[in-house]
Amino acid sequence: MNNKTILVIEGNEVNMKIIRSLLQIGQYQVVEAIDAETGIRLAHENHPDLILMDIQLPGMDGLNATKVIKADDTLKHIPVVALTSYAMQGDEKLALEVGCVDYITKPLETRSFLGEISKFFNGDGAK
Repeated sequence: MNNKTILVIEGNEVNMKIIRSLLQIGQYQVVEAIDAETGIRLAHENHPDLILMDIQLPGMDGLNATKVIKADDTLKHIPVVALTSYAMQGDEKLALEVGCVDYITKPLETRSFLGEISKFFNGDGAK
């Protein structure tokens, strides 16, 4: 069993199900939140090894949630990867500016997703 915990903050139920299934195949421990506020609370409670952050969340968006996480001394060391289906020009730059270490667009490439995730635990994930 993989000993890495990944917090998934994803507002879309279908996307959450896909991500959960893929991460479980990779034997990661999965913690789930459907909004930023819950995600930030769960980050404090679980201290995950990685956070997958949907940019388009109800209430506080993922960019602002990432800013909150990166401003918190107890959480700022956790890598955050932005997830979005709105791959507009400049979105990747904004995600990286607020502290995300990478950017994955949706729909997810299910065949390569676990490889993309594993690189954060092999020391070559940060851009």
